[in-house]
Amino acid sequence: MIRVCLAMALGTLLVGCGRPDGWPISSTSEISVTSTAIAADAPAPKISPDDWPQWRGPNEDGISTGPAVPISWKDGATPENIVWKQQIPGRGHSSPIIVGEHVYVETADEQAQVQSVLCLSRADGKQVWKADLFKGNFEKEMHGENTQASSTLAFDGERLFANFLNDRKIWVVALSPAGKELWRKEVGGFSSKFGFSSSPTLYKSLVLISADHQGGGFVAALNRKTGDIAWRKKRPAASSYASPRVFTVDGKDEMVLCGCELVASYDPLTGAQNWATKGTTEASVGTMVTAGGLLFASGGYPGRDTVALTPDGKVVWRTSEKSYVPSLLAYQDHLYMVNDDGVAYCFDAKTGKERWKKRIGGNFRVSPVLNDGHIFTTDMSGKTTVFKAQSTGLEIVAENQLGTEGFASPGISKGQLFMRAASAAGGERHDWIYCIGKK
Repeated sequence: MIRVCLAMALGTLLVGCGRPDGWPISSTSEISVTSTAIAADAPAPKISPDDWPQWRGPNEDGISTGPAVPISWKDGATPENIVWKQQIPGRGHSSPIIVGEHVYVETADEQAQVQSVLCLSRADGKQVWKADLFKGNFEKEMHGENTQASSTLAFDGERLFANFLNDRKIWVVALSPAGKELWRKEVGGFSSKFGFSSSPTLYKSLVLISADHQGGGFVAALNRKTGDIAWRKKRPAASSYASPRVFTVDGKDEMVLCGCELVASYDPLTGAQNWATKGTTEASVGTMVTAGGLLFASGGYPGRDTVALTPDGKVVWRTSEKSYVPSLLAYQDHLYMVNDDGVAYCFDAKTGKERWKKRIGGNFRVSPVLNDGHIFTTDMSGKTTVFKAQSTGLEIVAENQLGTEGFASPGISKGQLFMRAASAAGGERHDWIYCIGKK
């Protein structure tokens, strides 16, 4: 997360200017929607069902409905099921997205203090282009497990959208598929406690973002074509990190977000709050999921709460078991959780009854993904455990190691699994993107 002053130079590269430490961040003012600010309808995103175009995939739920990916792989002198691996510059926890023949991620060079977006060839992993967006003024108030490039990109087929914290402000930058900057927008100030990680969400003509922070956070919607702020609404003054998600329930679209002691619903076209229910404590990182007509949220810090709600915000059940950083996964009327301490759970989605609970080991910050009836979850050491999505008990089918560090969630497309991992050898640390599949 960064600090930057807006002075355009050399195309897309911003040159930072200094500011005194302790510069205060006040709560961001609200902007109400006007009749001309947005169009409710927009052309459908030019995205294939095989793509993984945003955080947690095409439906923002971590579920791939495409062909089966390998459940086992091996790196090293005799690799197994690794199509390619590519070292990438910088460091980040931004998850890879896959659209067409390209793979996109955010990254940050912490020594040079440059935040960038990378485009790689899906065929062989080679770099196609690199867009340097911000230089200097990196955020100092940062958790050791966070990075200056932790948000995952979103792509509507015409524009690539990147979230960055820079100069104690939240920015959204739109790029063309060729890496040309189309627009950038400062959305609001940000007073960091542990950094920033929320990812953008696409909805009709809008890109939706959240920025909860201790100075008084906000949710906002920007016009995808122009970057104009369509609406911006205040959130409580608390540090939280979850990304917004839009659900359609009973024909009504709701943007939901957990954290700041609340689970809240907003009209994604206007920002008007539909309801807010106490839950999930102050800080949440995971994105909400849905199953069987219910909404599910989990968090966080400092408390413990997983809650199931109706679409109008009424609590159906809750448990003190919780996942702070990894998102939940809902599949076939069951709710799966792999918590930060390496304990896996399966709950009945309708009742909250615990079907099973078992430790799989490790510490987890990655959100699980599902493909062909298997759940893939990676721990902080880079070990991916693969187990069956079933309510009868935990059945591990494979364990696979990549590198020595795992913080980015995988992307899945056309029978291939794309993973970002880091390795540290000889005192040097490097980020890698892996394409896992059948050669």
